[in-house]
Amino acid sequence: MTDNTHSNKKKSVKKPLLIIVGSLLAIILIAVVVVASITDKNVKAMNQCVDSVLATLDEHYMVTPVDIGDSSTLSIYGIMNFDVEQYDIKDIGNLSIMRMNMGVMQMATIVITPQDKNLPLLSADYMYILANRKAYLEFYDVVKEKDSVYTDLLGALQKSADNYSHLEDITPSEAWYEHLLTVTTYKSGSFDADKDLEKLLTDSLNTYLTHAKKLPLLSDTERQEKLAITVEYTDGLIEKGGVSTDVFKDALGEEATKQFFDDIFFGTNTL
Repeated sequence: MTDNTHSNKKKSVKKPLLIIVGSLLAIILIAVVVVASITDKNVKAMNQCVDSVLATLDEHYMVTPVDIGDSSTLSIYGIMNFDVEQYDIKDIGNLSIMRMNMGVMQMATIVITPQDKNLPLLSADYMYILANRKAYLEFYDVVKEKDSVYTDLLGALQKSADNYSHLEDITPSEAWYEHLLTVTTYKSGSFDADKDLEKLLTDSLNTYLTHAKKLPLLSDTERQEKLAITVEYTDGLIEKGGVSTDVFKDALGEEATKQFFDDIFFGTNTL
């Protein structure tokens, strides 16, 4: 066999290999561009949702940022990097906001822990996983007395949530704290659901804050009683676990997670 024959055979083998490798690289490049584009949309949707929450709060109450220093960033396993914010809502209590961007997944968590009025605790988790969205909106019954204003609030929150019955329902995992849950809304969707999911949260928040103005400020004794009920729930998350809490405990340890919960996430140490 001549050298030219060997050379022609090598060329004939290399050509399809080069085509395959080139095609794979092109597919990878396209995938990277598509994911980057989706990530950009998701980050914008997440930030818009948080901005709308803060704007809604500002319409009703004075909201003051709290300087939390190095705690403004939190890393879990070195890949889940959270931006953390804490605020004081005058005559209401503690607000915490956490945002995370992992590229293929974005997440915003918003928690209002009432300290000054007989309100339920508000917790919202919004997840953006490529084109999929998941929204968890929960109100926790961390109160001692349930008067007519409080029950009216729960009724109004349910009515507000019912306006979004057209969004797809999802079923959350079972949890030990279900006895504390009052009005809950669990929805999912895609890009076209972003505005409705955002409005679901801001409408509920508007309802929450409007009714809050009808409630009197708690006395020092009442505040301590409410704090005790709240801490029973937040300490329960540490002791009994929760989906997100377990991730934090595994990464940070139980003591550091509790400190973060008490100082910032729920702000129960502020009393």
